[in-house]
Amino acid sequence: MVYYVIGLMSGSSLDGLDIAYVQLEEVRGAWRYDLLAGECIPYSQDWEHKLKHASGMHVSEFLKLHTAYGRYLGHHVADFMNRHHLEHKVHFISSHGHTVFHEPGNRTTFQLGDGASIAAAVQLPVVSDLRAMDVALGGQGAPIVPIGDQLLFGRYEYLLNIGGIANMTVWQDGQPIAFDVCAANQVLNALAEREGMTMDKGGAMAAQGNMLYGVLDRLNAVDYYKRPAPKSLSNEDAMASVFPVLLESSNDTKDMLHTATVHIARQVALAAAKYPHNKDEAHMLVTGGGAFNNFLIKELQRELALLKIDVVVPDADVIKYKEAIVMALIGTLRWREEANVLSSVTGASADSINGALWMV
Repeated sequence: MVYYVIGLMSGSSLDGLDIAYVQLEEVRGAWRYDLLAGECIPYSQDWEHKLKHASGMHVSEFLKLHTAYGRYLGHHVADFMNRHHLEHKVHFISSHGHTVFHEPGNRTTFQLGDGASIAAAVQLPVVSDLRAMDVALGGQGAPIVPIGDQLLFGRYEYLLNIGGIANMTVWQDGQPIAFDVCAANQVLNALAEREGMTMDKGGAMAAQGNMLYGVLDRLNAVDYYKRPAPKSLSNEDAMASVFPVLLESSNDTKDMLHTATVHIARQVALAAAKYPHNKDEAHMLVTGGGAFNNFLIKELQRELALLKIDVVVPDADVIKYKEAIVMALIGTLRWREEANVLSSVTGASADSINGALWMV
């Protein structure tokens, strides 16, 4: 079977809305994908502010934002389809939305972006709410990309996505295990903003900085790192674990960026070391915005070389759109009424079929 799907992803780093037009093909249980078109739509300052502070809104304003963001998504999907001449070439849309509240311990998660509003705007079926059933079954609801890692990228022993939060997929007894590793780009971007920049492009400032060993020790001592998988970090927890140590400091920004970057690489290596590959050499696929951070990749290579793990940075389209591609796959599995979130990853009581289906 062949499916033509648009996957939507908005990550915690708030760098924009990722849109991927994907051809997915399943033959006797084997899946392959072809990214036919992809774009990242940057958020305006107004939308970035709304998404960043949505969880603190009064309930009536929050609900209006939920539908407004759905219309926003639908508007940009419609424009994307027009630009790429996709009329009558899309089966459905799969939207992750933007996570604004995540407390799996209370079996609650919320991704902003009303699926009905998207469907009404583009006049196509929409799959949304891709984490809710897993959380209802006692799972972490995160990470949800491992089903894509298993079906589309299973040849790699380790898969790392560096977005606002870094998450990793590994294999144990042939089954994927995945977890959030640590706060990542949201920390680096917040530090860069102190210098009037949206990001530390390529890790240039971090590379010029010096190590703050006392700060590094405090960062590495966060209790979250001691917990076993499955585990996940909300944006709020990620900020609470790292931001006070860094952003309330008077240290030089370059030094803090250097230290924070080394911290991310160190935590990735420590996490990978808990799942030895038992081979002469293994490979880690690195995607997400952090894969463009040359200094971070250099530090990862240095840390992982001790574990005989080679860092693989794919082409730019895979780096940028892997998560949106996986959202398209998750929506397709929902369309087929097949499990799309794995209990081995999230700790739920069972694998589950996640996603609300909105039909026009």
